[in-house]
This record gives sequence, C-alpha cells and structure tokens, in this order.
Amino acid sequence: MSQPLILGIETSCDETGVALVRGHDLLFDAVASSMDEHARFGGIIPEVASRAHLEAMIPTIRRALTEANVDLTDVDAVAVTAGPGLVGPLTIGASAAKALAVAINKPLYGVNHVVGHAAVDQLVHGAFPERFMALVVSGGHSSLLMVEDIATSVRELGSTLDDAAGEAFDKVGRLLDLPYPGGPHIDRLAREGNPHAIRFPRALTGGRDKEKHLYDFSFSGLKTSVARWVEARHDAGEDIPLNDVAASFADAVADVLTAKTIAACQRHDIDTLVIGGGFSANSQLRDMAAQRCAQAGITLRIPPIRYCTDNGAMIASLGASLVAANVAPSTLDFPVDSSMPLMITHV
Repeated sequence: MSQPLILGIETSCDETGVALVRGHDLLFDAVASSMDEHARFGGIIPEVASRAHLEAMIPTIRRALTEANVDLTDVDAVAVTAGPGLVGPLTIGASAAKALAVAINKPLYGVNHVVGHAAVDQLVHGAFPERFMALVVSGGHSSLLMVEDIATSVRELGSTLDDAAGEAFDKVGRLLDLPYPGGPHIDRLAREGNPHAIRFPRALTGGRDKEKHLYDFSFSGLKTSVARWVEARHDAGEDIPLNDVAASFADAVADVLTAKTIAACQRHDIDTLVIGGGFSANSQLRDMAAQRCAQAGITLRIPPIRYCTDNGAMIASLGASLVAANVAPSTLDFPVDSSMPLMITHV
C-alpha cells in the first residue's frame, strides 16, 4: 500500500512554495518568489509579499499538481505553514490551505515553519535517527533544537537574542554597499578573503554570558563591530578590503554557530546534526560544520541548497511525518502565529 500523498504550502515570507510528498519521496516542488519586488526596498515589505502570494497561489498549486502528474483529489492531506513568519503572508497561505482541505474533504495540518526546515532533510537523506540535533539558521531565525521525534518531540535549547545570522549578513551587506540580499554576496567575497585578517568578536562565548546563554546566539554586537571597523577606515581615508572584511565576518558567525552546536551535541550525547534554513547555504558554515563534526565524530546532514530556502517541500515533509505519527489534524479555525514557539510542531 502506498504512503499518503501530502500537499504542502509555504508562505511565511516572500516565497510561495507548493510541493507534493509521499513518505520521504518528493514528487515535485514549485516555488514562486517575489524577491525582486523587495530588492529596491532593501528588505521584505509584508504588504507586497502578501499581494504576490495572492497572485501566485493558484498558478503555483496547478504547476505542482501538473508536474507531479497527480490530481487534487489524489491528495490525502494538506499541510501549511501556520507560523512563525509574517502575519499577512501566513494568512494567505492558511486561507488557501483551508479552502483546499474543505474542497477535497481531507485533513489539514498547520505546521511550524522552523521545524519544517529540519524536516525537509528526510527527503534527501532518509529517515531520522532516534535522536538528533537541528541547527536552523535563516534570515529570521537562529535556533538550536533537540529532536526526539520530528512530529511530536522538539525542544528548543537556544535561539538568537537579537539579529539572526541571516539578518546580520543582510545588514553588513548594506553596510558594504552590496545588493540585497547581502548573504550570497558576502559569501562570494569571503571565498576570496582571509578569514583571520580581522578578529571580530564572538558574543556569548565566554565568562558569565556563556554560562547564562550556553546555547543562545547574538550577532548584533558583531554587526556593530564591523560597522565601526569600516567607519574607522573610511575616516582615515583607507580603502576597505571587502574580501577580508567579508571573510572575517563570516568566519565569526560560523565559528559561534558551530562551536555552540557541537558542544550541545556532545553534552547531550547526540551523534547526528541536521543543519537547515536559508543561511545553511553559506559556504563558510558548511565547511566549518563539516570539519568540526568530523573531528567530533558527529554525522552531519545538510540538504542541498535548493532545500535550504523557504519551500513547500519542507512543509509537506513535516506534514507527512505528522500523518505517519497519527497526529490529529488541525481544526479549520486554527490561527496563524507570527511568533510560534518552536516546541510546537503543529497547531
């Protein structure tokens, strides 16, 4: 007997993602992005994103069904991002998913976007071990999760206290006059720079701060340090070595993320680490995580870059896990939650 077919819808920010998943197999993943519409503003405009979702929703659903060669009536359950994210975009996706679930009379699951970033790795590397650590890093989230069951037992060990890793990259990108979003451009420059040229600070890694925030992250001070370093060079009339600044900044972020995460794995006797989220595409983070996991004897699982940014596949994958675990579906009146706690996998 074939496994249930799950349709997943993701609209937490600026990507309209729709995917179809059966078990751990992805049939098709369709994404429509409104990134270009936000670039001239230097950041996401929620109203612009909401209108883009409205326009893209039906065409994206149709494309996913057509490419997967299935009919809407073949779908066994609908999963949709309920939070965290931007309220307007979340509402568009949730409304569409509720309408679909009613139309085909199938169960509906409102799921956690951040947990979805970890769940999508099942589509690449197969079933998860009994326990694993997940580091989810993106434009809005830097979260360390201990997972005993992706459907029912997720515990947040730590998170960002201010700027998430992706946010810090975008802000430093603007500081260096790079196009939006800054992450890919800093990553490109960093590959040509010296990561040890400038010693930028590593917040919450020493003294009382480390004890109080053992698994938390903070990148606001790092961003400020880069700004002051660049300003001092400008005031002195010196050229800014963009490659070295980018490399040193990226190294500081990757160092903190991987050091705290590896330490958490060792303290909790966990030998598998999953890294997901848009920032997991960063080459410095991937390289440093691979090196440090190898040294610590930890199995590292990072999905390909296409699965790291927001997409419907991650929502469908988490939905498939909920269905497989016989978790009761959501009610049709579930609310979206822009700050959904990460220990809640679904509503």
